[in-house]
Amino acid sequence: MTQQSKLSRRDFLSISALAFSGAVLSSCAPAVAQPAAQPTAEAAVTSADEAIQRLKEGNLRYVGNKTVDPNQTEARRVELAGGQHPFATILGCVDSRVPPELVFDRGLGDLFVIRTAGQVVDKAVLGSIEFGAAELGIPLIVVLGHEKCGAVKATIETLAANGEAEGSIAYLVEGITPAVEKAKGQAGDELDNVVRANVGLVVEALNKSTILSEAVSAGKLKIVGGRYDLDTGAVEFIA
Repeated sequence: MTQQSKLSRRDFLSISALAFSGAVLSSCAPAVAQPAAQPTAEAAVTSADEAIQRLKEGNLRYVGNKTVDPNQTEARRVELAGGQHPFATILGCVDSRVPPELVFDRGLGDLFVIRTAGQVVDKAVLGSIEFGAAELGIPLIVVLGHEKCGAVKATIETLAANGEAEGSIAYLVEGITPAVEKAKGQAGDELDNVVRANVGLVVEALNKSTILSEAVSAGKLKIVGGRYDLDTGAVEFIA
């Protein structure tokens, strides 16, 4: 071996350090981003039964922590700029723990959402629901109550104390009071009984709307109730 071909200990260490540094930098380099898989296009919902099934499937994904977050792409947003075709109206509570789009694993343009404390219906709410049915042709309305509803609890407590709620909260108490009366004497948990009774009464009230009742009679619309469980995330569809 000639003198020129010999490597000193210092040369060897320098080369080894450079090689090690290159390996580290290579391993730390960000991976090349792979294009996201495009979800399979869903068929249009044409009936209330199909709408219920799609909501049930989405809720099952939510409960099982297997959500796919459909219809949340840029392309979907651009598409909807030309018009909307939601397949279900959800009349739910304002409770921050019950966002319909998350509960049913849906995205942009899927749900026509209206939320008031305790699902109390006034003229603005009813008009909005009627608009969805008459103008957008939405085939399904779901009145979505939920476990441990604060508005329902407050109504029960106010009535039990023969008190009066402050400000416009009194309007909510007035709207939920019939459910408290209906649930009196029922076995089981009073709060949950009133939640269920309230859902049923709101469904009945919506069925009295001329616009909605005509759509129901024509087979173009269904109005159903639901109860969301805060603990499990599951939605139980009720009459």
